[in-house]
Amino acid sequence: MSTARFTGTDSYVATDDLMMAVNAAITLARPLLVKGEPGTGKTMLAEEIARSLKRPLIQWHIKSTTKAARGLYEYDAVARLRDSQLGDDRVHDIHNYILKGKLWEAFDSEVQPVLLIDEIDKADIEFPNDLLQELDRMEFFVYETRETIKARQRPIIIITSNNEKELPDAFLRRCFFHYIRFPEQETMEQIVRVHYPDIKKRLLQEAMECFFELRELPGLKKKPSTSELLDWIKLLVADDIPPEALREQDTRKAIPKLYGALLKNEQDMHLFERLVFMSRGRGAH
Repeated sequence: MSTARFTGTDSYVATDDLMMAVNAAITLARPLLVKGEPGTGKTMLAEEIARSLKRPLIQWHIKSTTKAARGLYEYDAVARLRDSQLGDDRVHDIHNYILKGKLWEAFDSEVQPVLLIDEIDKADIEFPNDLLQELDRMEFFVYETRETIKARQRPIIIITSNNEKELPDAFLRRCFFHYIRFPEQETMEQIVRVHYPDIKKRLLQEAMECFFELRELPGLKKKPSTSELLDWIKLLVADDIPPEALREQDTRKAIPKLYGALLKNEQDMHLFERLVFMSRGRGAH
């Protein structure tokens, strides 16, 4: 059992709840399933755990076409056929055509690694179930070479999901679960200061108020997230935007082009423009 403890890092603001969840999953030797809206730092969490605990990080980014078996290994039969036609001596050893997957890489690691299985809900519904046995037993069988691959060390497994699909109950039972709530304003200010320690207090205050007001707009298709806020702050700082510009009373200037860092579709942009226009109109009377 690992005695490693995660306490956050200088570049990642982790709440007490999140640190407790990471350490509980490590103690129980279970995968940590992390959910939360996109942009709340789920993927970065695995990177920071690896950095904090000085462990190798192995990342498996899941796509809609990803199959669970690919995480174990792939047998390249086409390459073997081609080499046999060319008379290559490599064909006599089938190991030459076994391509290790991310899970095998993690099982093979001399030092306990952090394994990130990122956006598991993108794959087909059977994907999580297809990994149950391997994640439980920490071993799998390679049919082509007739060998069993066992984990040298049980990896610290972080699994992220954006909640696009429900995950199977049998899979959920084997995980420790944590939902990353969207940060409150105080925590968000800490996060921004980690990235932009020299930001002026008034600019940060105005930007925070605008950002949280924007998130509260009824009818938004996609609320801006932490990563989008950081992009926006970067632009405000780079262009040396004065804090008062964020409260511009002139409706023609009320939508600075920089809002493109926060709003990612035309429907949300139109909704925002309409509401700003209406509120500025009321303010003028």
